[in-house]
Amino acid sequence: MSRRCELTGKGPMTGNNVSHAKNRTRRRFLPNLNDVTLQSETLGRGVKFRISAAALRSVDHRGGLDAFLAKAKDEELSTNALKVKKEIAKAQAVEA
Repeated sequence: MSRRCELTGKGPMTGNNVSHAKNRTRRRFLPNLNDVTLQSETLGRGVKFRISAAALRSVDHRGGLDAFLAKAKDEELSTNALKVKKEIAKAQAVEA
């Protein structure tokens, strides 16, 4: 399983460990990923994602999973998230 957020595409970054003597060795900064189930109002069910803590705050800020996916760029989303986005769009088109 890759260490990448399914909604924002945030992944590992690289940098340096710097000792007191200023010796530098390479290190990785991993994203804070969590397994969560987000509720979709349109679909009426929960959807499991592995997302970063920052993405979870963004979903809450935008007003839920449906609103977040409507504004999200397709390049950043995982295949699972793209599938859910299309399901939501299809369900909203049927309602209207």
